[in-house]
Amino acid sequence: MNRSDAISWRDLRGLVLWLALVLVVAIIGGLVTRSSVTDWYPQLVQPDFAPPNAVFGPVWTLLYVLMAYAAWRIWRVHGFRGAPWALGLFLVQLGLNLLWSILFFGLQQIGLALFEIVVLWFAILATLVLFWRLDRIAGALLLPYLAWVGFAAFLNHAFWVLN
Repeated sequence: MNRSDAISWRDLRGLVLWLALVLVVAIIGGLVTRSSVTDWYPQLVQPDFAPPNAVFGPVWTLLYVLMAYAAWRIWRVHGFRGAPWALGLFLVQLGLNLLWSILFFGLQQIGLALFEIVVLWFAILATLVLFWRLDRIAGALLLPYLAWVGFAAFLNHAFWVLN
């Protein structure tokens, strides 16, 4: 194993911090959605292709872990000084991710959430491209997230049309 492959305590702390940051966003998003998922959301006309509620937790957990690991890979090699746009945009898209939960579930604004998720999708795409240029693995780790948010945008649109 060469020196660049070894994980230092600094690297491990960094990984924990990236995971914690993403976990905080996930927890806040979960708190925002909690009441709406049980009272408002079930009353909506559901598109035929809407996944069961039990799918969302495991999928988002996996996506959040992949996102955190991707950001950590960029940070570990380049830091904020070496990758300010990539890591800055990662933080922006993370905030947009949370904002979508607030708009859709918290404020129950399906149309506004639809507009916002399109912005989120493009922010993820831009982050993916910047990550890819610095570390192809980090970029590839965001592909499932981009695909899932694309599906979520399609689903959001269907909810907007049906309700």
